[in-house]
Amino acid sequence: MNSAPAVAAPPPTHASEVAAAEDLAARDLAGSLADTTWRSHVRRAVLASGEVPVAELAGTAHKRLQPRLAEADRRIAEAKGLDEGVGPLLTLRLGTDAMRTALTEGVVPWVAVVASDDEARTVRAYDSRGAVHLLDARTPPRRPVYVVDIDGAKALSAGIDVLKEQLGRYGLTSATETGSAPTTVSPLTSAPSAAAASGFWTTRITSVRLSDDEEPWTKGDAEIYTLVTGFGQDGKVRVDPVDMPYLDDDGVTYHPNQVLVNWSLYKYNLADAVMMEDDDGTNYRDLAKAIAAVLLTVTDQGAYIPLVSAVLDAMPDSWWTDDDDYVDSWYTLARADNGVRRGARGNGSMTVEPYFVEQF
Repeated sequence: MNSAPAVAAPPPTHASEVAAAEDLAARDLAGSLADTTWRSHVRRAVLASGEVPVAELAGTAHKRLQPRLAEADRRIAEAKGLDEGVGPLLTLRLGTDAMRTALTEGVVPWVAVVASDDEARTVRAYDSRGAVHLLDARTPPRRPVYVVDIDGAKALSAGIDVLKEQLGRYGLTSATETGSAPTTVSPLTSAPSAAAASGFWTTRITSVRLSDDEEPWTKGDAEIYTLVTGFGQDGKVRVDPVDMPYLDDDGVTYHPNQVLVNWSLYKYNLADAVMMEDDDGTNYRDLAKAIAAVLLTVTDQGAYIPLVSAVLDAMPDSWWTDDDDYVDSWYTLARADNGVRRGARGNGSMTVEPYFVEQF
C-alpha cells in the first residue's frame, strides 16, 4: 500500500508576495539614503563587496530601518516555503561596475528592484524622496543604482533541502541512499578493477557550459539546479535535486567535477536530467507538490521511460514567467556515457564521465 500523503493541486505561486516585499524594502532603503552618514556607510559597504546583506548592515548602523528589512526577509522566506532558520535573504549591490565611479564621487544613488520578468522593458527605481523612476531594463543608466535582490545561493541551498524533504514525503525518493549502496558493483570496461570493490558508480560532470542570453542589467548571478529523474531501486519514480552553485554566468565553461547521478539509487541504466534556473518567486514546497502531482501517476513498466516531459508538464503555467526558468534537459543519461552531451533544447552542454566512488 502506498503510504505517501495525498497530493493536491498546488496553490498559485508566491512570486507577487516576494516582489511586494522586495519593492517595499527598496522604497525604505531609498528613503533612508537621505541620511548622509548612513548613505556613506552603505556606499563603503557596496564598493567593498559584491553583495551586501543589508539587514545586517542596518542592524549596526540604522536601527529604525533594520526591523522593516527584517520583516521583509520574513515575508520572503515564508513566500518561498523556506524554514524559519534560513536567516536574512535580502541583499544590496550596485547595478553595474560602470556605476562605481559616479558612486565613489558621491552621486546619490537610486534604489531599484530586480526585474521579476526577463522580458521586462522597464525597471522601477526609487530616489531618497520617494519618487519613482522607470529605467530601461536593457540599458543601465549613468546614475548609480543600488539593486535590492535575494541572496540566490543561500535561498537555493536552503530550498534544495526543503525540496528533498518534501519529495521524500511524497514518496519520490526511495529508501536506498548512498550510505546503503550495494557493496559490490558490476564493472565497466573502462575500469574492470573496480568490479569487486565496495562503492558505487556515478556520472560526473567534468565541464558544463550554457549559451548566452540577454537579461535585464538588474539581474545577478544565475542560480542553477538540476532535477535528476528515473526509477529507484524500489521501482518508484525518484527525483534527486542537484545544486550547481558555481554556474553563475552563461557563455562561461565551468569545470566542477561534480557528481550528477548516483547509479546505485536507480533501477535502470538510464536517467534524465532537467536543468532549471531558480528565481526569486520560487516556493519550494509548491514545486515539490507540483512535481509529485504528475510523477506519482507514472508507474514502472519494466523498462526505461523518459521523464523529462512529465517534469516540465508539472510546472504551473505561471512559473514560466521567470519563477523557475527551464534551461535545458538531457534524456537517456547512461552509466557508461563518456564525452560531450548536448541538451535537447540546445542551450547547454555537459562533458560527463563514469566515476567510481569507493567506500572507506
